[in-house]
Amino acid sequence: MASQTERSPSLNVLDEPIIPCSLDPLTGYYRDGCCDTGPQDTGSHTVCTQVTDEFLQFSQSRGNDLTTPVPAFNFPGLVAGDNWCLCATRWKEAWQAGCAPAVVLHATNKATLKIVPLETLLPFAIDVTTH
Repeated sequence: MASQTERSPSLNVLDEPIIPCSLDPLTGYYRDGCCDTGPQDTGSHTVCTQVTDEFLQFSQSRGNDLTTPVPAFNFPGLVAGDNWCLCATRWKEAWQAGCAPAVVLHATNKATLKIVPLETLLPFAIDVTTH
């Protein structure tokens, strides 16, 4: 994986410099707190969300258990209220199923717009400080 210094600064969906999504739990494809992406990130982990119990249950029903810790991957397991960089396609799937979690636009990578239009994200927008 490339380090943050080897990548160009990312922009968010508002065309501004991206801010961190979460440092606790540490999120992002590169585990640097940001929803950055690159060629290796085939899942496009670009949407900064604040997960809910409903979404976590939905994700688990789709075969992606985000609640169980996986120490080998430095993954603590998520609980409702945690911010996390989700795959854009998973967020879109949750939106289509009526259980999409809130989105932190300032921390959501512009690459998301290749999969989900800004107009779809806007009703889910929240403005929170990273944690």
